[in-house]
Amino acid sequence: MAELKTGSKAPDFTVLTDSGEKLKLSSLKGKKVVLYFFPKADTPGCTKEACSFRDDMPRFTGADAVILGVSPDPVKAVAKFKDKYSLPFTLLSDEDHEVAGKYGVWVEKSMYGKSYMGVARTTFIIDAGGKITHIFPKVKLDGHAAEVLAALAEA
Repeated sequence: MAELKTGSKAPDFTVLTDSGEKLKLSSLKGKKVVLYFFPKADTPGCTKEACSFRDDMPRFTGADAVILGVSPDPVKAVAKFKDKYSLPFTLLSDEDHEVAGKYGVWVEKSMYGKSYMGVARTTFIIDAGGKITHIFPKVKLDGHAAEVLAALAEA
């Protein structure tokens, strides 16, 4: 698959949400979407990232943006994570890695000398017309929500 760049059309997908319902990305056309991929629910880094989006939610709502968090966790795990931290946005369960694959973030990683496949923490901003306006690869957690808000102002 061709690598996604700013200006690329965001690949459409249908996936289960934290409530077990199906969500189709193209059904959000007309809204700005912050699509962020995280490796695993309820781990320290992913919790910090999700809570920073939660804490800035009024500003995202003011920017007319929908936040979607995507992880390879099952529906039950993302639902529990959402409830535990009172996350006011939708989490998506990408158990088969189809969405992560379409966005090029299902990659080989390595820890303690062992290679494995996992999600590269990445955020995409998609404009109301369905085009990618910003890509944040290798997200640094500190200040990321503010960085995304600044980019939304340009989108």
